[in-house]
Amino acid sequence: MSQNVILLETGTNELEIVEFTIGETRFGINVIKVREIINPVHVTKLPNSHPSVEGIVEIRGEIMPVIDLAKVLGEGPSENGKLDKFIITEFNKQKFIFRVHTVTQIYRISWKDIEKPSSVNSGTENSIIGVVEIKNNLILLLDFEKIMVDIDNKLGINPDGLQALESRERFNKTIVIAEDSIFLQNLIRKSLNEAGYMNLLFFENGQEALEFLISKSSNGEKIDNSVQLVITDIEMRQMDGHYFTKQIRANEDLKHLPVIIFSSLITDDLRHKGEMVGATAQVSKPEIVELVGLIDKHVL
Repeated sequence: MSQNVILLETGTNELEIVEFTIGETRFGINVIKVREIINPVHVTKLPNSHPSVEGIVEIRGEIMPVIDLAKVLGEGPSENGKLDKFIITEFNKQKFIFRVHTVTQIYRISWKDIEKPSSVNSGTENSIIGVVEIKNNLILLLDFEKIMVDIDNKLGINPDGLQALESRERFNKTIVIAEDSIFLQNLIRKSLNEAGYMNLLFFENGQEALEFLISKSSNGEKIDNSVQLVITDIEMRQMDGHYFTKQIRANEDLKHLPVIIFSSLITDDLRHKGEMVGATAQVSKPEIVELVGLIDKHVL
């Protein structure tokens, strides 16, 4: 499978997921993250590496780490290793390979169909960001960003450069942030607080954030008095960041609000999708210093 063609129109609140298995459990990954699916190739072991890192491989001149997803999730190896697949992914401006047991098919679904995970009996609770039922089967959507940060914390949001920013008063600025990962919410809050932004309103998805913005503007109050800027992830249950941005731009009372998309999916191939829905700016995770710079530029 090659992911050189974007299959979905922008701003439809839909996504396509690749279904794969680890043991008896079905998982899914957003097609946008997938660059290729191949049969396993020879892996070069690395000394003193994380237990879940199988090693590295070179594919067409690029060296990528191979992560054994079964070990990450506390599962054993597949019964038939010949069926294993390598899923080559790209997010956070880097490429990673995940070994899975089987790859089945691709489904097109709506973000509205994805539910918040409750109790999942697979020992994967902290790595699940959503659950969707397809053909009477539950498919668990994994937080691949968190998985990689747990393996190597250098891949996470690094606020070190914030200390070099000039001192400024930002305590009276209110920012709405749509981000479904509690893990990332905490990192973003800590980083923006350090940059002087204290009034942060977090929402788990674009739907909740949009309802809040509309409620503020529909009671006769000018939205500028309540909110100065919006930050949104792309991948979120119920309403994704592209559709959220599109709805803001379509609302007469909200359309002037600056909207910054902060996502692991900001790549040269995908940047045009944010532009099409009217994003003010786009920043790839984990570039928090760049995000703060853009907030400073666009906050009113």
